[in-house]
Amino acid sequence: MSDRAIGTMNAATSIRRDPVLRRAVLACTIGQIFENYDFVLYGFMAAALSRAFFPSEDQVAGLLGTFATFGVGFLMRPVGAFVIGRFGDKFGRRRALVLTIVMMALATGIIGLIPTYAAIGVLAPAILVICRLFQGFAAGGEWGGAAVFLVEYAPQDQRGYISSYQQVGTGLGLLLATFFAALLTYFLDTSAFQAWGWRIPFLIGFILGPIGHYLRTRVAETPVFTQNVKARNVSASPIQEAFATQRRGLAVIFGISIIPVCLYWVFLVFLPTFAARQLHMDPSSTFFSTTLAGVIYVVFTPFMGALSDRVGRKPLLYTAAIASIVLPYPLFVLLVSWSSVSSLVLTQAIATVILTLTTGVACAVLAEEFPSRVRYTALSVSYGLSVAIFGGFAPFIGTALISATGNSIAPAYYVILGGVLGLIAIYFVREGARRPLLD
Repeated sequence: MSDRAIGTMNAATSIRRDPVLRRAVLACTIGQIFENYDFVLYGFMAAALSRAFFPSEDQVAGLLGTFATFGVGFLMRPVGAFVIGRFGDKFGRRRALVLTIVMMALATGIIGLIPTYAAIGVLAPAILVICRLFQGFAAGGEWGGAAVFLVEYAPQDQRGYISSYQQVGTGLGLLLATFFAALLTYFLDTSAFQAWGWRIPFLIGFILGPIGHYLRTRVAETPVFTQNVKARNVSASPIQEAFATQRRGLAVIFGISIIPVCLYWVFLVFLPTFAARQLHMDPSSTFFSTTLAGVIYVVFTPFMGALSDRVGRKPLLYTAAIASIVLPYPLFVLLVSWSSVSSLVLTQAIATVILTLTTGVACAVLAEEFPSRVRYTALSVSYGLSVAIFGGFAPFIGTALISATGNSIAPAYYVILGGVLGLIAIYFVREGARRPLLD
């Protein structure tokens, strides 16, 4: 058996044997499943939402309006990162994560109940935008908080593996969203799906929220934050302190986050709609393809995390950055040339394997860069800004690039840009594998 497999098994055993660690991993992972399900669902329902809330004779214009609203949610992620990150550094990681899951569930449920544009006019897209803003606010505090929570619970030599379960939750949330989208588009005809079927997964997201809330209220605060409270080492002004003392780390984490952000939002969220609308594939087939990609995401991520505990974080990040520069163009050429479900499956599968090189190490790398006093704030803000700028409008930019150039391969250049920027940032990353967290 390989050293990598043995390391993964040992780390998994520690989760099973330690009930406190097990509860922390379970609460964080399941909460992340529901949070990510709620947030990415909008992207998968884009075609139906464009007809319900942005009716237009020009289908591309309607889709652009929907994707613009999708991107608006990301504008609130840095705001949520600032506000909830500060709350988490001052009052505890657990309290902040309980707050985010409540906000996300409420906003998602309301989206499923909004009357259409035909029923209430411009008020319909206005309410949709408000809900999306609240989703973005909650997501801005959730991702970084979940990452910090698991890193601060994990043993020093298992931080990559343990913290990767935050990303496993992200992958499972993607799987859950694509599963419901595939199921509904397969069993409902187009008219039924457009009339009411698209609302079902949003309402399910609201129902699932209380489960995550229950689990998070039953887990203890992280040992690191508890110790900070006892030692009176809690920052009075986390935002000001982070920007005064952690400018280098903020810039580095912003840069390396661009790689997974571009890969995820282009290949796993934008591509199903692109394949259905531009390449005229069956919508249910595109969602089933993304479901398969989600399985790859979930399976490979913890193995990559365990590998990073043995060989370091930077080798995996370098591999991901180079692959992000070299492979997007041929993958889009393959997809557009064949215009088949098999080419979509192959394209998403390869892109997802590249993505897991970053998702397996992301939480550990980001948290290891900052001291505990400002870790929640600094991590959330740097990552949130990267997602807001390069992820939120990725579907919009991809659609706009195709419309402006007439070239269906154009979105590949966006991913390549992300790879180049990320590659530069990786050089300055602090290697934190098997080293103590910064105090």
